[in-house]
Amino acid sequence: MQKIFLLFLIPAFVLFPQKKDPELIIRKLLEKFNSVQDYQVDVRIKVDVQFITAPEARAKIYFKQPDKIHIESETFALIPKDGLNFSPSGLLQSKYTSIYEKEDSIDGNKVSVVKIIPLGQGNVILTTLFIDDDENIIRKLETTTKTEGTFSIDLKYKPGSKYPLPSEMIFSFDLERLNLPPGISGELSSESEEQLKKERNKPVKGKVYIAYSNYKVNQGIPDKIFTESSK
Repeated sequence: MQKIFLLFLIPAFVLFPQKKDPELIIRKLLEKFNSVQDYQVDVRIKVDVQFITAPEARAKIYFKQPDKIHIESETFALIPKDGLNFSPSGLLQSKYTSIYEKEDSIDGNKVSVVKIIPLGQGNVILTTLFIDDDENIIRKLETTTKTEGTFSIDLKYKPGSKYPLPSEMIFSFDLERLNLPPGISGELSSESEEQLKKERNKPVKGKVYIAYSNYKVNQGIPDKIFTESSK
């Protein structure tokens, strides 16, 4: 009788596999990223947004755990600081509920899709993480906000990298309104600047391509850098 029961039980496990534990996936992700206490890196930023023509921008980014970020740039770059900060430590430092949704694949890499629902009263409603279980890195994230629409970040890494830091990022956004602060036009063409004024409160879609180089990791960055205004 026991043998018959086991014969029925084994197919049941095959047909209905147990869901993964999202907190375990997140814990392993954080453990790997927390090996990075700070970094500075050079970036090249290319903007692809409707009606905006802007030159390729260059900047230097400074990061320090858990979520301090400082950007130095002398040229225009249409991207908020939140988009440049892909740190899971900063994302997960407030209270949240996590849900494992499914297994998926990105560029041939197996990923676990985990939804993060903040429990506070912040601007973020939901973030979906596509986590590479083998490498313990984020391959993609999608975020929905209350006031600014949605954005997603696709991350690419150099094979064999010691630290979980990307070599490329594609920041895609679908905003309910452009709502850029005054003076951000920087080196926009005069035609783009005029169009920007007309379209300021209208929905806008676009992408920003970022290439990272010359990482300096765990060399110590003084806190005063993060209290200075970005140039």
